Amino acid sequence: MENKLRQLADEAIQLELNIAKLYMIFQDVCPHDVEFWWDMAIEEQNHAALLRSGVEFFMQAGLFPDEILPVSIADIQQANEKLISLIEKYDQKPPSRKEAFMIALQTELSTGEIHYQHLMTKATESRVVKLFQKLNEEDKDHAQRIQTYMKNNGLDKTAGDTL
Repeated sequence: MENKLRQLADEAIQLELNIAKLYMIFQDVCPHDVEFWWDMAIEEQNHAALLRSGVEFFMQAGLFPDEILPVSIADIQQANEKLISLIEKYDQKPPSRKEAFMIALQTELSTGEIHYQHLMTKATESRVVKLFQKLNEEDKDHAQRIQTYMKNNGLDKTAGDTL
């Protein structure tokens, strides 16, 4: 069980780091939105750091909450593969501004990210989960932030590409 939990944790950490890499690419190609993408990338790196810290400290003590991780290794591996493919693609040919936001929104609505957001807002008696929630207080629901930013900047689903 600990091996499976460790593999899930490693994949979840990599997912957060891959999302951060993608957002850093978007920061480089979307000068209008540099601050937005920078904030999002840093928050994804913070998610990875939280998970890494939890693995290193709490798992060794047998206290790591398995509910903090997505259930399916295959799903999270597939998400990581898709992100790596997008990173490689956009390193070669950057996306349009609107495409960057649409990809980010799809990413944030993925299984791993939804699971993480759900855990960060659910009521719990676990002191470890409460600690993760407290550490994550500053990070808001990314999907909602992307949608709001898109709407406020004329990039919602009906808007044209405005880069």
